[in-house]
Amino acid sequence: MKLRNAAWSIFGLVAVVVSVFILYREFRRISFAAVADSLAAISVHNWVLAVLATLCAYGALAWYDRIAIAHIGGKKISWLFISLCSFTTYALSHNIGASVISGAVVRYRAYSTRGLTAQEIGLLIVFCSFTFGLGTVLTSGGVLVIEPSLIRRFVDVPQWVGLALGLALLGLVALYVFGSWRHLPPWTFRKFQVQYPRLPIVARQLLAGPLELCGAAAIIYFALPATGNPGYLIILGIFLASFTLALLSHAPGGLGVLEVTFLAALPEMNPNDVLAALIVFRLLYLLIPFAMSLVIVLIFEKMQFGRRDL
Repeated sequence: MKLRNAAWSIFGLVAVVVSVFILYREFRRISFAAVADSLAAISVHNWVLAVLATLCAYGALAWYDRIAIAHIGGKKISWLFISLCSFTTYALSHNIGASVISGAVVRYRAYSTRGLTAQEIGLLIVFCSFTFGLGTVLTSGGVLVIEPSLIRRFVDVPQWVGLALGLALLGLVALYVFGSWRHLPPWTFRKFQVQYPRLPIVARQLLAGPLELCGAAAIIYFALPATGNPGYLIILGIFLASFTLALLSHAPGGLGVLEVTFLAALPEMNPNDVLAALIVFRLLYLLIPFAMSLVIVLIFEKMQFGRRDL
């Protein structure tokens, strides 16, 4: 286990170093003044749409926790508390990295005050992670089936490969739904186990996961200009690839990984406009939520400290 953790740490470090190096080479031909001009060119209307997309994404993340609590049959917890806990968890983990660890700490601290046991909280964390993974597989499969040519932005392969991959991903989701429908026993691979929930829970998972990803990708889409824009589905597909690589690298906030992936996958667009859109994404999806989450944590801890004094 220690060797595996060390390997992931090395992989993450290498990914960050390579991304930063590639980004440095890209930056040498990019004018920061031009990036600032691209930011200034984003209309108020598009800023509003980007903010609404952010709210949609974080609302879906709160739904992850709500679905998990319904699955484990835990105690009734208010929507407000769940939303604040989820928001804080993801805002911190997206910026700090190592989302499983940082998310576990926040959730345990919060949900233990509402009577959930350590085992229930652990199941909640795994279930939320699985909902995200399921949403990624479903959304990626759907995008590749509709836009199979998307795969050629990353690798030089025939278009049918993208279609075949998309169908395979959708097939995995179909197997998961079938297992839930037929109440199959848990599927186990080594130490990994898939526990099939009830069909109503699965239906919510299939809505919440794609909703969060579509909302997050929409932030970038609305911040990009119309000139050269390949369309929302392409932006969504590139976002899914870049976000997956960022998570695998464990880089805090996907440092460098998002930028390199988008710049490489959008050769038809002005790189200044692409970087400006990613700055908007980092501001709305990462930095502002991170600052707000720190305030929420301080208020929560102050309230808990006050209760201990009573």
